Amino acid sequence: MPKIKTHSGAKKRFNVTKSGKIKRSHANMTHNFTKKSRKKKRHLRQGAYVDKSNAPNIRELIPYK
Repeated sequence: MPKIKTHSGAKKRFNVTKSGKIKRSHANMTHNFTKKSRKKKRHLRQGAYVDKSNAPNIRELIPYK
């Protein structure tokens, strides 16, 4: 059985924690900061976890992480 290739975009965007959850970052954190409130920017800095319904699909993209 050949090895599975890791998806290049996914390996840059997701990390797997020790407990097996998949960590992600929030969207909307690259530009247009003058329109966003201080509270919004502060909350977007925090990490988040991938929803459990999407986790199996992402695990296929990053099999060796």
